Amino acid sequence: MLRRTDFPEVGELVVCSVQNVKNFGAFVTLDEYNGREGFIHVRDVATGWVKYIRDHVREGQKIVCRVLGVDSDKGHIDLSLKQVNDHQRREKVQEWKNEKKAHKLLEMAAAKLKMSLEQAYEEAGDKLIDEFGSLYSALEETAADPSVLKDLGIDKKWMAEIYALANDSIQLPSVSIDGVLEISDPSPDGIDMIRDSLRKGITDAEEDVRVHYLGAPRYRITVTAEDYKTAEEELKAVVDKVTSSIERSGGSASFKRKEEK
Repeated sequence: MLRRTDFPEVGELVVCSVQNVKNFGAFVTLDEYNGREGFIHVRDVATGWVKYIRDHVREGQKIVCRVLGVDSDKGHIDLSLKQVNDHQRREKVQEWKNEKKAHKLLEMAAAKLKMSLEQAYEEAGDKLIDEFGSLYSALEETAADPSVLKDLGIDKKWMAEIYALANDSIQLPSVSIDGVLEISDPSPDGIDMIRDSLRKGITDAEEDVRVHYLGAPRYRITVTAEDYKTAEEELKAVVDKVTSSIERSGGSASFKRKEEK
């Protein structure tokens, strides 16, 4: 993203640096497009009537805009500030920061291999961007599954560096959910049956599942996964296995998604 020399697409969100503010609008440069210049007309700065444009945008400010129009022949890029909500702005800024981080990591790898940054992009970076959309996305995907780099035509020395960057510098996003499972077994060896049921419940789990003893008969089940849907599915599978196992031994189990206070 930081090496883009073409033009953005209409509707795309772009990070901009405000250069010059006039009463009729603001001139900015597009950080991800090699400093190409864009313009925000005063009518696209904010909703409603803008009395003082500098109440909304000022020189030196970093802003996120939506691309309204592109004339590549004349080099004109029309932008809107008002068509970007807070959530979109935060996500775009984080994406931009992530890509800056990945760019810096590639620069460090290039120095380690005694290469220029330009060589690094030619031999590896550009191929990763073409395949994954951005450098940071490539590192995230590699951290999750190193096999994604196969068949990309990247030299082995770069493969090794990319693996190292992904493992050492990228923390994969994850979510954790939990609930409380109440288990009872009236048989003489009930404690052993409960432990056995819990063990069976997590033995084949595909995600990170942990059991915490809260005091008889309650156990907290915590699942960590890459997204909520996966975590919920794994939590349900674990609870079902534990319940089925303890019921076969004559016990019972009940699950609460959140512990009641």
